[in-house]
Amino acid sequence: MAKGTTKGTSVPEQYFTNDTATAVPVTPVTPEHLSAWQDGLDARHRAWADANGFRARPGSVCILAGDDGRVAAVAAGFPDDGGNVIWDWSAVAKALPPGSYKIAPDVDGAVLDKDRAEQAALGWGLNGYAFDRYRHTKSKKDAPDTPDANTILVWPETVDVATVLSALHAIWLVRDLINTPASDMGPAELAFAARDMAEERGAEVSVIEGEALLDAGYPAIHAVGRASAQAPRLIDIVWGDTSAPKVTLVGKGVCFDSGGLDLKSASGMKLMKKDMGGSALVLGLAAMIMDAKLPIRLRVLVPAVENSIDGSAMRPLDVVPTRKGLTIEIGNTDAEGRVVLADALAEAVTDTPDLIIDCATLTGAARVALGTEVPALFCNDDEMAAGILANSALVSDPLWRMPLWQGYNSQVDGKVADVTNAPEGGYGGAITAALFLERFVQPDSGEAPAWAHIDMMAWNTTSRAGRPEGGEAMGMRALFSYLVERFD
Repeated sequence: MAKGTTKGTSVPEQYFTNDTATAVPVTPVTPEHLSAWQDGLDARHRAWADANGFRARPGSVCILAGDDGRVAAVAAGFPDDGGNVIWDWSAVAKALPPGSYKIAPDVDGAVLDKDRAEQAALGWGLNGYAFDRYRHTKSKKDAPDTPDANTILVWPETVDVATVLSALHAIWLVRDLINTPASDMGPAELAFAARDMAEERGAEVSVIEGEALLDAGYPAIHAVGRASAQAPRLIDIVWGDTSAPKVTLVGKGVCFDSGGLDLKSASGMKLMKKDMGGSALVLGLAAMIMDAKLPIRLRVLVPAVENSIDGSAMRPLDVVPTRKGLTIEIGNTDAEGRVVLADALAEAVTDTPDLIIDCATLTGAARVALGTEVPALFCNDDEMAAGILANSALVSDPLWRMPLWQGYNSQVDGKVADVTNAPEGGYGGAITAALFLERFVQPDSGEAPAWAHIDMMAWNTTSRAGRPEGGEAMGMRALFSYLVERFD
C-alpha cells in the first residue's frame, strides 16, 4: 500500500445503479401492517412467509421466489415508529443476498420522501464499507470489478445522488484514515491525505514542518511532536470566497499516542492509532462542505504529531510556551492533545471567524460520562449549541451537550505556569479539558467567537450493520447539517 493513500478496495458507487430492469422490489413492512401485507400475497407466498416466521421485525427480510426459483420480491421489517432510517436500511442491505434491488412503496402505497430516501441510500451504502487493504485475499463482495457480487440499490427517484455520494465518500475517508495503522498514517501521511483531499476540490494547502514551527510561532505543537522520528506539522487548508462568512475547523491530529514519558499501559495504547480521529473528521467535513459549495470561507487547521519518547520528549512539569503567549505546565505528558490544540485554536482566532469548531479524541472522562457512541458537545454559544443538537437529531448522528462549568476554571490554573494540561483530582476531566481549550479561543481583546468543541471516541467498539468495528465519523453529519442550515 502506498504511504498516505486513502483509497480502499471498494467505492460507494459500486453499491448503486440506475438500471431498474432486473431490480427486485423491496417492500417496507411494519408489524402494524404485517396482516395487510400478508393479505396481498398469493397462497404459496403467504405460506412461505408464515413458515419462515416473518414478523416484520426491524432488520429482518422475507425473500419471495418466483415461478423460476429466482428472487421475485422482498419484504423488509421496520418498526412502527419509523425507527432509524439509516441503520434500518443498513440492516436490510446486510440481510439480503447479492443482487439488484429497488425500494418499493409500503403497504399503504406511500413512497419515501426525499429526506428519508436519502437516509435509506446512505444506510445502504454504508453497509458496503470494509477496510481490507491489508488482507492478501479479499472476498468477491468487496471487489469493485465484480458488481454482480454486490448488494446493489437502484437510486430512489427523489434522491440527490451527489449529496449522498459526498457523504459516503467523506465517511469512507474518515474511516480509512482512522483505521490505517500509524506505521502508514503518521504526520507526513496525514498531511499527504489532507493535501490530496483539498487540492482535488480546489483548496489551497500549506504545511509548516519541524523546526519551522518554532520560527512560525507554534511552540506547543513542536514540543509535543519533536520526539518522534516524523517531524510535527501544522496543516492549513483554505477554501472559498474571502468575503463570505468565515468558518474554521480544527482537528486533533495525534497520529499515535504512546503517552510520552507518562507511558500508557499496553491496553491503553492499543487503539491509539485512532487518536487522530478529530483530524480525520474535520477533513471529511471539509470535503462535504466543498462538495456542496457552501457559501463560506473555510479554513481547516490540523496539528499533526506523534507523541513519542526520546531524549527530547516533554517531561512532567516542563513549561511549554504557546502561540497565544500563555504558558502550559505539563502535569502529564499523556494529556498532549489539548497542548497541540492550544496553538491551533490560538491561530484560528486570529482570522476573527464567525465560528470555530474543534474535534478531538480528547478525554476518557467524556467516554465515562457518555459512553463510546455519544460524543460530548461543549459550546460557548447557546444558539449555536441548540442548532447543532437539532440537526444531530434530524440526521440521526448523536451528540450530547455538556457544560462549560466556569466553577471549575480555577482547576485549569497552573502552579508555575499560566495553565496546566492535567488538573489534579481526576473529576470532571472532560469539562476541565474544554475549559483549558476555551482559554485559547479567547482573543487578546474583544469577545470570543462562537465556538464548539466535540470530544468523541471516533471508533466503533463492536460491529453492526453499516457500522463495522473501527474508525467512525461521529458527529460529522450533524455538523454538516448545521452548517448547511446556517449558511446555505
